Amino acid sequence: MSRIDENRDFIPVRIAVLTVSDTRTPEDDRSGDTLVERLEAAGHRLAARAICPDDRATIAAQLRDWIAAPEVDVILSTGGTGLTGRDVTVEAHRDVYEKEIEAFGTVFTIVSMQKIGTSAVQSRATGGVAGGTYLFALPGSPGACRDAWDEILRWQLDYRHRPCNFVEIFPRLDEHRRRK
Repeated sequence: MSRIDENRDFIPVRIAVLTVSDTRTPEDDRSGDTLVERLEAAGHRLAARAICPDDRATIAAQLRDWIAAPEVDVILSTGGTGLTGRDVTVEAHRDVYEKEIEAFGTVFTIVSMQKIGTSAVQSRATGGVAGGTYLFALPGSPGACRDAWDEILRWQLDYRHRPCNFVEIFPRLDEHRRRK
């Protein structure tokens, strides 16, 4: 069963938070605030934060900028994962993924089912890897951000988490680029 191995040292991760919204501002970005509060409380570092409109090309460009930034290890986006015509965050994420982490969406759905029942089917939360950076697209509600962080990401972004975690394989995410 999963557990924290107290014999391992905690390794802080540098996380960028992107809110995708046509209406949110820094003053009322509750979902972004929720993620920042949780990641900092866990001992991680906020590497960057931005708000961008629900525009696929704009979202993908911001993701690519942060993927290329050596000070960003993980990107958490919030918003735009639903089913409406303006919800294009998942498509933008997939535009930049090298590999998708399919099980992230599945586990998020399981967590959501326990909180909101069958309404969980309306979320398209996703995760992936690109350029040695982890990316996760979360729904735009503070509750969904809390659920994703508290039930999944806080554990997988903790090097002490056993039997395995995302942090311990950081050095291997871009090993294919180093091969001759």
